[in-house]
Amino acid sequence: MASAFSLAPRYRLDDESPWLRGIDPLRQYHIQVNGDRQTLDVIPGLRVSTAELKLTLGQVRSLAPGEALRIPVGLESWLDIHCVSDNCYGLASNLQGAPVWHLLDAEALESLLMTAHPDWQSNMTTLDLGRQQIFQPRQPAAV
Repeated sequence: MASAFSLAPRYRLDDESPWLRGIDPLRQYHIQVNGDRQTLDVIPGLRVSTAELKLTLGQVRSLAPGEALRIPVGLESWLDIHCVSDNCYGLASNLQGAPVWHLLDAEALESLLMTAHPDWQSNMTTLDLGRQQIFQPRQPAAV
């Protein structure tokens, strides 16, 4: 069976649309939804050893269209990666109560995942992203 061809726009590293605002020191991906600076989605990223990173990259590269990979990235959070078609992957998230997928090509996805490498350091301009996330008001817990 042939894989479906994705007609949905997807993020690329050389994209003209400013989709990635940055990656904070906790390796959270700050993605501007559809390039809108007002709509920001924060997706938890990997924090693993070099060996685990190599294993994860191998698992992602072996995904076939229609397959998914769920990677634990915290106590109760996961990074869900879906292979939509050849060279098109979806990062699953939940934004304002709605499920969303951020579509990326393989190069952009692997670049995000490579920030899990122990030697990776965020640049000075993205330090504030983590601070903003810390001081952002939280919704009260549902009872």
